[in-house]
Amino acid sequence: MILSVGKKVVYPSQGPCRIDRIVKKEINGKAVMLYQLALLDDSGSELFIPVDKTPSMGIRMLLQKSEVPKIMACLKKRAASADSWKQRAIDNSKLLASGSAFDLAEIVCSLTDLKRRKGLSAAEIRTLEKAWRLLVCEISEVTGQTKPITEEQLEKALGAGAVV
Repeated sequence: MILSVGKKVVYPSQGPCRIDRIVKKEINGKAVMLYQLALLDDSGSELFIPVDKTPSMGIRMLLQKSEVPKIMACLKKRAASADSWKQRAIDNSKLLASGSAFDLAEIVCSLTDLKRRKGLSAAEIRTLEKAWRLLVCEISEVTGQTKPITEEQLEKALGAGAVV
């Protein structure tokens, strides 16, 4: 994967970012090349990541527009989740860390289903909100739609009402 200024990528657990520039900084007496990433989630936050560590950090290109219907189809399926909250937390943590939009959809689907059936713990609510926010951000970026329109489409795919 070749990254350059202006490209949009996904940083796992942070979401879609734009590469604003490549900077050279001195860290521990060593010159290091860093990508300066601007988060596209309206927070205005920036991240700096070493150019040479990019492959091991799980950074990937945004979804293709052609993959969005597949994400919607994933949301329509009933996702299985572990019976114990502890195992669900471990599973969801791994899925979040992967940075995959399909894994985010799995979290949203399974936790939404669980929320409808029996409720969620405070930690699960935060996980659902984060997965939802990251998924909405990436899909709206890919499709060029506003976040509220993207949220409506995701809610429709999930069936029935608001998620978060």
